[in-house]
Amino acid sequence: MMMVAYESGHPDRIQHLVKVHSFAKLIGQLEGVSAAQLLIIEAAALVHDIGIKIALEQYGSTNGELQEQLGPAEAHKMLKNIAFDQPLIERVCYLVGHHHTYEKIDGLDYQILVEADFLVNLFEGSYDAKAIERIQETIFRTSTGTQILKQMFDMQG
Repeated sequence: MMMVAYESGHPDRIQHLVKVHSFAKLIGQLEGVSAAQLLIIEAAALVHDIGIKIALEQYGSTNGELQEQLGPAEAHKMLKNIAFDQPLIERVCYLVGHHHTYEKIDGLDYQILVEADFLVNLFEGSYDAKAIERIQETIFRTSTGTQILKQMFDMQG
């Protein structure tokens, strides 16, 4: 609810974070992550785009690099108010600060967040079948995320 309040007046961004959270949770559960890792994944999914608001206010842009630069500090403030422990806060802030960086994905939590965000972005954006196939080949690594992508876009193979 804190993110809904944070994004008040922006139903598109609220819809996005809820959808990314749902996919991230589903992928995490079906990939068998631990309860602790699932908490990180869910928290990161909810706050992953927290940098958009401040990027728009300061720079008039939603650029992914700006989101990665500005988002972690905003996420840190919110997560600290919820009283999450410091290691969880640090990992979530790391994920927020890297969720548009696809090289050197360094953990299953990171992979799942990226896949969940792509599942929603591909639906919300205008991507042709070739672009979706390229993204599947270069980004998707989990069997669950790949299965959802293929079924959602009726991809063969």
